[in-house]
Amino acid sequence: MGVKGLQSFMDRCCPEACVTVNLREMARQHVAKNQQGCTTTDNTTSPTLVVDGMACLRHWYSCKDWVCGGQWREYMDVLKSWVEAFTSAGIRLVFFFDGVVEEQKRKEWVKRRRRVNGEVSKMFRHMKAHGEQPGKELFCLPSGLASFTPFALRSLGQEVFCSVREADYEIASYARQHGSMGILGQDSDFIIYDSALYLSVAKLRIDSLTTVMYHQQRLCQAIGLTVTQLPLLACLLGNDVVSEEQMQHIRNNAMAAYRINSPVPHSGAPQGQMVLAVSHLVSSLWGREEQETGLIPQSLNLSASHRELLKRGVRSYLLPGQEALQQDDMSPLPSASAFEKHFSPKILKACREKHVAAEGFMVYSVVFEGVTECSNTLEDEENTELLPQALVYKPCRQRIYGLLLLHRHDGSSVDLPAIREWFVYSGNPLKEPDMVHPVPLGFPGDQPSLDLLWFGTSPEVSALRLTSFLSVFDCQEYKELYGAIEDSLLAALCLVTYIVLQVQTLSQEDLDAYLSQAVCLRLKSPQELQQIKLPFLSSRAVQLGSLYVRGLSHLLGANCASGCPLPSAALMPWHSFDGRLFHSKYLLAHSGTKKTVLLDRDSSCLSLFLCLREKLTETCSKRGRVLQSRPNAPEHSHKTTPGGVQNWRERGEMTGGHRHGGGWRERGETRGYPREYENRERLWERGGGMRGGHFHPHPHPNCHDGGPQNMSRPPNRSRGPSYRNRGRYQLSPRWSQPPAPGT
Repeated sequence: MGVKGLQSFMDRCCPEACVTVNLREMARQHVAKNQQGCTTTDNTTSPTLVVDGMACLRHWYSCKDWVCGGQWREYMDVLKSWVEAFTSAGIRLVFFFDGVVEEQKRKEWVKRRRRVNGEVSKMFRHMKAHGEQPGKELFCLPSGLASFTPFALRSLGQEVFCSVREADYEIASYARQHGSMGILGQDSDFIIYDSALYLSVAKLRIDSLTTVMYHQQRLCQAIGLTVTQLPLLACLLGNDVVSEEQMQHIRNNAMAAYRINSPVPHSGAPQGQMVLAVSHLVSSLWGREEQETGLIPQSLNLSASHRELLKRGVRSYLLPGQEALQQDDMSPLPSASAFEKHFSPKILKACREKHVAAEGFMVYSVVFEGVTECSNTLEDEENTELLPQALVYKPCRQRIYGLLLLHRHDGSSVDLPAIREWFVYSGNPLKEPDMVHPVPLGFPGDQPSLDLLWFGTSPEVSALRLTSFLSVFDCQEYKELYGAIEDSLLAALCLVTYIVLQVQTLSQEDLDAYLSQAVCLRLKSPQELQQIKLPFLSSRAVQLGSLYVRGLSHLLGANCASGCPLPSAALMPWHSFDGRLFHSKYLLAHSGTKKTVLLDRDSSCLSLFLCLREKLTETCSKRGRVLQSRPNAPEHSHKTTPGGVQNWRERGEMTGGHRHGGGWRERGETRGYPREYENRERLWERGGGMRGGHFHPHPHPNCHDGGPQNMSRPPNRSRGPSYRNRGRYQLSPRWSQPPAPGT
């Protein structure tokens, strides 16, 4: 939020404080200035921008589609180009993301979440009425974007930090400590901190690397204050610590005095007059009390509680090494909680390091504070058939909490308080957190200690990590698939299985959409994904897409808690999900499309899809869950041309990419296949089904459903990025040998 009204005041009423700058030229000047008289070779001469990652999300996500769950590969390309624009100019980037929500800012966090809930509701009403994505006025970030972007930037080789307190504070502190060239963000708090130059990401032109710098000294000259008086101004105007309502009476008095003393109104909006009025008040307070050394002048008429609140707000702007009551400087770092005592010092150290380095997820907040939170998700509050994602994944989180908490480091069980969950979903007023208790994973013997899972090195421990991870999702049977299929596919299979078990209204068609999307995505380029055409949008498919992406974050949390049996890259959405592709598969599956079309007429994809679906169906059947076919009628088929839906169902998604000539996929399309993959492909295809982890050379019973008779020549598609290999399948050594003669 920043300081109420200050950003607009600078933009509209204080043009002298808004300076257009060229970042390339700034970088050259920064290097030259620091090299003069600099005898060291440390990093202080490097032109560094400290980037507020959360403020950049809306500017980074420029993909055309945003409601279907996210165009993650396209988003990765955007991030790569954005980073390259700075690195080519010799500018080093350091990114910070919010890692915690401080309790003193919880009320403001809740207020924002409620506001976004209203926007999400409007978005779904528009979509159900028109069958299309709404305009920019209802734009919402895809679910999970803030969670996965730090991992995306790390994969691009960037330096990324997650905060252990308010991110704005850590950004300003880092920039001041390291002599950074500037802070790139969109938060007027950065004009209050006595730190590096504040540069606007909203006004950034990435092609020319020009933007607007908000000049702190010129602002101070315009409003008649010193830099040290800015924190009190910020708190009286209203910020994340001191709400606008709490200081309303002070501002009213200031405005009344200002109008008496300044009969000629200042040009600009009323809020501009408010900034000037409060600035005059702050200036007059110190003018009357030159001997005043406290943070809040005594002459300011405040109750004891409001005075303490203002002190806390002002301290939040004081950075390490700055003057003014250093003994009770800023609000202290969190002290040891009731949860920390259940972990060894080694666990606590590793947990914090992984969190700060943006290598962990969910675990830090549970271990150190016993709290988790999740922001808004694209969910239709009017759809009572689908549970909110917060409730769908609650059993999963309880097992993660159990894995983390239901033991001491010496292995003995203890009674623990419940985890406080702040999850946004329909029906939750967010007046207080949900109290959620840990649940054990159900190991046959004693639950392994966290020290063993995280730091053990034996093969037995590696197997135990995988078992722990799979147990969180009730998918222990899939242990036999580890190494036989790509890790991203194994993760997708676990997630879809969990969703099917938890959401009883999920149908066979929904399952087919999820699995076919995961299988086909591996063979598509970002350009192909961008060219997918959809005849209309289904609000139900939008919610299922967001449900899947939120599930990926739970996979990541479970993986971190289990000691990382899978590489984190395998759990990233750009390896297993694309919103438009999933939406197309959903519409195709629910319109009765043949499996050959659903799987892009790719015989190897069809074989893999059928094998995975059979494995999932068997696993669910053991738990009493039997999927039924319940096709959903198209919501907006009347918007398509006559016969359009029928043709689309028969032919599959339309792609305008260069590899398909801009038209429908043609029946019988085949191309040569790389020789290096033929043996492993043929071996996979030989076993139409899987039984007990082994392939059997018999036709799959479902292959008659449009399945090809000759599965030896799959078409060659351009491949998307792979975190581990460039092949289609990753088979275990015992399955990658050529078949024996005569088989």
